[in-house]
Amino acid sequence: MIKIYCDGGSRGNPGKSACAIVIVRDETIVFEEAYFIGISTNNFAEYRGLIASMKKAIEMKEKEVEFIMDSLLVIKQMNREYEVKSENLKSLNLEANNLSSKFVKTRFTHVRRTDKFISRADYLLNCEMDRH
Repeated sequence: MIKIYCDGGSRGNPGKSACAIVIVRDETIVFEEAYFIGISTNNFAEYRGLIASMKKAIEMKEKEVEFIMDSLLVIKQMNREYEVKSENLKSLNLEANNLSSKFVKTRFTHVRRTDKFISRADYLLNCEMDRH
């Protein structure tokens, strides 16, 4: 199972936003990229990071993927432990669930912000925001 660490961030809420993905196989980074989103909320950026990571995993023809984030909200919503109440996030959650169905097996895992690969994703998205 491949591991994809994804993160989103916003400077201001809403504010300038970006997301990043870090793909890890056998504890080695095999792909990383950040994407500028524009003006959005932090939770919106977190979902955009998850969706970008899912699209990349599909492009890579991965069948079993663990998506790892420091956003407890997004992870709990994807695991259906929390209801999606925000109208702004409902369509993103639906898109993520539709993409999730394209995999044989998925896992959504929460980690602390201090995790080394989440820290890397956070660094990348902050560099991306600095560029814009």
